[in-house]
Formats: sequence, C-alpha cells, structure tokens
Amino acid sequence: MKAALTSVVVIALVAALYFTFSKSQPAAFVAKPDSATLRKTTAGTVLGYTGASGARIWQGVRYARPPKGTLRWRAPLPPKAPRKGGIVETLRPGAACPQLPSLLSSQPTDEAITVGDEDCLFLNIYAPPEAESAPVMFWLHGGGNSIGKGSSYTGENLAQKHGVVVVTINYRLGLFGWFSHPSLSTGNPEDDSGNYGTLDVVRGLEWVRENIAAFGGDPANVTVFGESAGGFNTLAMLASPLAKGLFHRAIVQSGGFETQPLDIARNSVKEGGHRYSSAEIVRQLLVADGTVGAAEAAEQYAEDMSRTDLRQYLYGKTPNDFYALFDDDAFAMVDLPGNFGDGHVLPDMPTEEIFSDAANYNQMPVILGTNRDEPALFMTTDPRYVEYFLGFLPKLKDPAAYLRMVKYGALSWKERGVDSLARAMSVSGNPSVYTYRFDWDEEPSQLGFDLSQALGAAHGLEIAFAFNNFQSGLGINYIYPGNKAQFALADSMSAYWTEFAATGNPGRGQDGKQVPWLAWGVDGKRSIILDSPADQGIFMDDEEVTVGSIKAELLSDDGFTDEILRCEIYVLIFRGEHFDRAEYEAMGNGTCRDVDPASVSFF
Repeated sequence: MKAALTSVVVIALVAALYFTFSKSQPAAFVAKPDSATLRKTTAGTVLGYTGASGARIWQGVRYARPPKGTLRWRAPLPPKAPRKGGIVETLRPGAACPQLPSLLSSQPTDEAITVGDEDCLFLNIYAPPEAESAPVMFWLHGGGNSIGKGSSYTGENLAQKHGVVVVTINYRLGLFGWFSHPSLSTGNPEDDSGNYGTLDVVRGLEWVRENIAAFGGDPANVTVFGESAGGFNTLAMLASPLAKGLFHRAIVQSGGFETQPLDIARNSVKEGGHRYSSAEIVRQLLVADGTVGAAEAAEQYAEDMSRTDLRQYLYGKTPNDFYALFDDDAFAMVDLPGNFGDGHVLPDMPTEEIFSDAANYNQMPVILGTNRDEPALFMTTDPRYVEYFLGFLPKLKDPAAYLRMVKYGALSWKERGVDSLARAMSVSGNPSVYTYRFDWDEEPSQLGFDLSQALGAAHGLEIAFAFNNFQSGLGINYIYPGNKAQFALADSMSAYWTEFAATGNPGRGQDGKQVPWLAWGVDGKRSIILDSPADQGIFMDDEEVTVGSIKAELLSDDGFTDEILRCEIYVLIFRGEHFDRAEYEAMGNGTCRDVDPASVSFF
C-alpha cells in the first residue's frame, strides 16, 4: 500500500511513464513473428508482429550504428545491413540509452549505477494493417533529456483507430547526448557541435524518409511531436537547418526552447561554465578515480594532459563512471548543459529571433500547448508543500499557497512555451500556428488525498488523451476514472492530433465532429481549451499571456496571506532578464527586500 501511495505522489513521472508496461495490464501479449510484417529497409530486412489490436508492429529497429567506442560523441552514422542479407526479427524494444534508473526505465539487476546501453539507437513502428501513404507521426519522449525511452509509448491505438503510422525513437541522453570538450574536436562541424542527441533525432528522420514507405507511411507527410524534453527537441528540429525537408508539421506539448553557448558546456565554473561542464566533469573524474587527490590538483593535471591522452581518458570511462559523479536530481533527471547554439546544428541566436523570421527556422504548421497546472507534476514530491501522515499518507501543507505556486508557474510556462513562440511565429508570417491549454482535472481521491487538487491538469497528463490509450502504465491507471467524459476527451484530442498530422489543420478533427480549432489570432481567439464534457468542455479562448500580464496579476493579487510567497514566486518566474530589482524590493510593502533571490529555488 505504501508503494502504491508513493506512486500517486510521484506522479511527476507520468509524463514519460504512462505507456510503460505494468502489472495492471491484461494477460501479457506474446509477440510472434508474422510473415505479413516482412519489410525491406536500407539496412536489411526486418520481421515484426501483429499486435493484439491488429496493428502491425516492429520494435527495436536499428536506425544508426551503435555510438560506442570511437563513435561516442560523434554524429550518428547510418546502420550497416546484416551480413549475408539475413532477416532481423524486431519483436522487442532495443536497449534504452544510458541513464540513472527511474520508473521510466528498467531497474539495474546488479550494482550498476546506470541502466541501458550505449548501443541504443533504435526505433519502434506501429502501422495499420493495410496502410498506404498514411500520415506519419514521429514521437520524441520526455524526461529532461536525461531519462526515458521511446518504447515507453505505444502508438498502437493511434495506428489502428486513426490510420496513422507512429514511430517512437530512442536518442542519446545526458552527457552522451550533449557534451563538448576541445580534446574531442575533429574539424567536422556536426561531430564538434556537442549536440549528439539532436543529431540522433535528425538521423531518425532521415531513416523515416528513406524507409517509412515500406511500412505504409508517407515520407512526404511527417509530423514530429513530443512532450516536455520531447517538445523541446521538436522545436530544435524546427530550428535546425539540418532537419529541413525531413518533416512537415510539428506538435509541441509542454515544451519551450533556448540554446546554450558552447562556452557554458566547456568552461569551468570559475570561468562561467556549468557545474557539469566538460572541464568540471574531467576534474571530478580525475579525483573520483584517484588519479589526483584534490580538485585543485585535478585542474592543473588536466591542463598538462595532451589532447590525445585526454581524449582517450574520456573514451575509456564507462557510463557508470560518469553517472557516479552526479547528484540524483528530480526523478533521476540530471541538470546537464545541452542544446548548444553551435551555429551549425542549432542556431546561435535568441529564441525570439529564430522563430520570428522564416529565414531562421523550418516554417510549417505548428501546434503549441501546455497544461493548466504544469508545476504540480513536480511539486507533489516536494516536502515544502506535501507532508505525510503516519509516514506515508500525503497531505498538502497549505493548499492555498500550493495552488498559487502552481498557477503562476503554469502561466510562466505557457508564456515561454506557447504564447511567446506563437507571437514570434506569427510575426514570421506563419498562418498555421495553433495553440491549446489542457484543463482536464477529474482525478479521483486516493485515501483522502484529492488528486484533482494536488495534480489537476499537471505536466504529462495529456499524453494518454493524445495517444487515446489508458490501458497501460506503471500501476498508475487509477488516477484516471475511466468514465465516458474521459474517453470523450481522448477521442476529441486524438482526432485533432491526427487530423493535424494529415492536413496541417486540426480543424474539426479527423471525424469532422469537433469544435473548430482556429489558428492563433483568427477572430480574436488564441488557444483552444481542452476539457471533458463533464466540466468545461472544449472551446476557443482569447487569453494571451505575456511577461507583463503575469507581473500585473502577481502584483495585484490580494489573496496572498504570506508576502514572502509572493516574493518567491516573483524570483522563480522572473529570474534572469525579466527580473526588476526595484520592482521586486517594492513588493509586499518592502517585504521582498529581506528575501535574497539567490536563496529561492524551485526544488
């Protein structure tokens, strides 16, 4: 029971967990080779199976060579065909990429620190039985670009119910996905970009262009969609000149986008670099393996190493060696630098500049959206907001304060992940920008813990609705009541998603029965609100969130009983370029003068 209640609280993992196998499923389905699934690809012939629903499925299809040995920290290469032209059975997923263990991945079977394998560049395909030139939906999983795997999500229902071909992929994570050190430089701009996870996604799209027709998909109609980090990576595909022509529509669920300078990835902390920059990683490795006895000596030791020796030193380390250095941050996600503005794979310019000029990005029809209560996903495990009766029964310490934190955090996420991007893309001349807000919050209570309040429309909860699949998960299906209203919303959302994939306009949905979804700014409307018919239903709304509107609402909100909370919210939302010291110190009748912004953190 304690484990079950804990999983309720650790609901933050639902964003990438939801489609992971669990004991809550019906009797296990056994995949058996089916000759009807025999397909030729550019790297050999694959044999899949027919799923329980009738969809054709191929799992663990290799789309790039194993990025191991001297291919670590290199751009991915096309896979080689098997020797003697043999048939490769693709009945189960390939290995996840190296990561810390979490509910998003299998647990280690020994004393290993990590799970997964560097040989991890696999994809999975779900297609209707008679598919021919069907729209392709290419899914990028979430997990902070440090945890997760493509096989946690099944496209079986979308394929069978909506006639699309769904592809899910693994891409390199953490410092295997984004890492830049001068000793690794080759002179090849892709290899030297440090954006290996980004390049994996490009390679996956190239594989789709070359092969998806054999699986019934249309390579000229590909939609990239993803959630959280997957949404970020979807925007990276829009921004990357290397992805031009490889896809034709994009759906960004709870995303956002910002590149980091390569200097942050390379320099030591004292030189302005990240705490896990490549310089800091080398220094920590030298201390951890006993090469030197102290951090100060490690810095000098690394400077004295030759370029060749340092490169070989890094190649010689295992995933366990690297991940032993990291704090186990939120839900096994590690705060690492990534998505570098190298000027080749990703542009070295501000986000607004990228998306406000059609010459700077791959302009196409786009859906952008967030969930109304995004931060609740992460706050349900924070002891500052949640306490436990008898050690395991969760309870919100201060519901009013909790809900205010959620409200303003979600508004900020909507501003940077939806409205600011929509404004920029509209300026660029893109007429096909569609935005949404997901409001479903009808979870049941569990042993007195009101999930509709604690979670509401939290980060990741929309995934099951978009995939129209509530039959799998990791023992967390009970957060969904399984009623007609829930299924009606799932039918609507999956109809919108697949109609957009087919035509570039969600319109009235694939079935033609939905509320018309208007493009940004049409008839004065902005976002469609997605909720069940038992609550608000679905309707267009004219709200537009800006930095100024959030500030105005926060400053005039008379519902605060604790002015320090107002100060903390201001810091969390406006830290950085939007922080106004005079405005901050004047808040709460001067209360904020006594709250050091550096002392405020989300976790």
